[in-house]
Amino acid sequence: MDQTLEVFVTVVEKGNFTRAAEELLMTQPAVSQYIQSLERAVGTKLLERTNKYVRLNKAGEIVYHHAKEILGMYTRMHSLVDDLMHRTSGSLSIASSYTFGEYMLPHLIAYMREHYPLIRPAITIGNTKEVAEMILKHEADIGIVEGDYHDDKLQIEAFAEDEMLVMVPRDGRYDHLQEMPLAELADETWIVREAGSGTREATERMFASCAVRPRHIVEFGSTQLIKESVEAGLGVTLLSRWVVRKEVQLGTLHMIIPNDKPITRQFSWITQKTPYHTKVVEVFLDLLHHKRGFPRIP
Repeated sequence: MDQTLEVFVTVVEKGNFTRAAEELLMTQPAVSQYIQSLERAVGTKLLERTNKYVRLNKAGEIVYHHAKEILGMYTRMHSLVDDLMHRTSGSLSIASSYTFGEYMLPHLIAYMREHYPLIRPAITIGNTKEVAEMILKHEADIGIVEGDYHDDKLQIEAFAEDEMLVMVPRDGRYDHLQEMPLAELADETWIVREAGSGTREATERMFASCAVRPRHIVEFGSTQLIKESVEAGLGVTLLSRWVVRKEVQLGTLHMIIPNDKPITRQFSWITQKTPYHTKVVEVFLDLLHHKRGFPRIP
C-alpha cells in the first residue's frame, strides 16, 4: 500500500501523470494502474482528470492528507529500525522559525554535517505558527519555535534563551544612548513582523509590559527587510541579538535596552508526542542542548 500511496501523492503534487511517471521512473500506464487500484480500494474516484491537469476532488483531498501522514510515519518506522542497527544516518526534516532558522541553524547544520556526514538535512523556514502546523501534519521531524508556545498535542522543550533588543538607525539621535525608556520611542514608526511570528509576539509583549502604544506601526514579513528599513531610517524595531550581531559589529545599526531591562524569550524544539525518536533526531537534539555549532554573538 505504501507504493500505491507514494504514486498517488506524486501524481497530485506533480499535477500530471506523465511528470509523475518520470519522477517515479515508471511508465504512465503503470502509474494509472496504481491510481485505479487505490480508487477501487477506497471505493470512489479521487481525481478529476483532463488532458491538461489532474486535480483532487473532495474524497481525494481526504486521502491525500492522510496519505502524507501515513508515508511520513512509514519512513519514520524504517528510520527507527535502522537505528537499532546503530547507523546514525538518514534524512532529517527540520522546520524552523525565521530567527533561529536563518541566523543560527546554518551554523548548526555545518557542524552536524562535519561530525555526522551521513545525515541528510532538509530545512523549511516559516513563522512559529507555520512550524507547529508542519509538525502536527507529520511534514517535519522536528521544529524550532520562538517564545512561549504551547500545544497539548506536541512535545515542547526550551533549549536556549534569546535576548531581544530595540534597534534604531545610526542617524545621531540615539547613538549616545545604551538604555532609554520605551515611552520615548512611542512616536517612532515601529516596524514589526507579521502575526504568528515569535518576534511579533515578543514585540507586543514588550509594548504591553511597558504600557506603550506606538502611534505608527508598519508590518513586514521579512527580518532582512526590517533591518534594511531601520538602516534606511524608516523606523525602529525589536529583534533578536542573534539577528543583528553583524550589523552591530559593523556599526550600521544601534542597539538599545528598553527601560534598563533586557527582553528575553526562549527557543524551543517541538516534536510529535512519542516515546521514540530516530537516531538522527536524537543527535540533533543533543546538538541543540549542548549549543554545538552555535555562532558567537557580541
